[in-house]
Amino acid sequence: MSFQINPAKPFSDELKRVGLELIDDAISGLSQQPDGPHAAVHDARKKFKRLRALYRFTQAENPAFRTTENLRFRDIARSLSQAREAAALVETIHYLQDFTNTDAQRAALTSAHDTLAKRRDAITGDDGDLHIRIAATIAECENGRRALKQLSLPESQKVAVKLVRATWRKQRKRALEALKACHEQAHDEAFHDLRKSGQVYWMHLALMRRVWPSAMRAKKIHAKELVDLLGHEHDLSVLATFATQEPESFANDETLSVLRDAITHRQQALRQECLDLADRVFAESAKSESRIISLLWDHAAG
Repeated sequence: MSFQINPAKPFSDELKRVGLELIDDAISGLSQQPDGPHAAVHDARKKFKRLRALYRFTQAENPAFRTTENLRFRDIARSLSQAREAAALVETIHYLQDFTNTDAQRAALTSAHDTLAKRRDAITGDDGDLHIRIAATIAECENGRRALKQLSLPESQKVAVKLVRATWRKQRKRALEALKACHEQAHDEAFHDLRKSGQVYWMHLALMRRVWPSAMRAKKIHAKELVDLLGHEHDLSVLATFATQEPESFANDETLSVLRDAITHRQQALRQECLDLADRVFAESAKSESRIISLLWDHAAG
């Protein structure tokens, strides 16, 4: 699958082509599950994020479509979130294990891993309802596919340039607002908003990389690095919340205490890394960068 739009072709056709490929790939992965249900759900949810990022480009000309389909694929992803979040907790323990320094930390994290792995398997195993949720997701993807095939957008180059510029500027403004909140407040929600903005930015860079391949590739690399760091930060926040809300899930108070300390220590370091990198990734103003991208698009479209 090629997650990029060719500016030399009609914008509406390209948007629909990319969207249909994403939906078809999600359906195929969920149906066949070559690496098991955990991986299939994870891959499908990533495709739904890309699809929602793609649909942002329809907002200015067809807001009804964007609203309806954004909600559709948001809700689809949420229906699979319990299984994914259960698996993500286990993966976060794996991540923390790379930063252990003492035998006590290693023992506590091993205990936490075993507990969370059993919980994951109970949620996604034969006794769970994941297979039912996946079947419902596939059916809803088919509905989304039909809606996309019926999408109508103006085909003029002028409209395409307008959509690119407006979408880029709006999303970059959100990113800068989220970054400012992280610097001022450092709340979990602020970093979560920055992560979402970073993800959309990275996806949009991938979509538009044909307008200036070398520059877009460099920007995309740095944006992906930021998204990965913010992903780990978010996972640690989710794990910390789980430990607070369900302390009885862990073997004993000592395991819980060591786990919380490990989360806090790593999260503090991660947040500083994220802010330093985000300041560089989002150094350009929203107005300036959106103008540049739209000019590049117009030139590439010929």
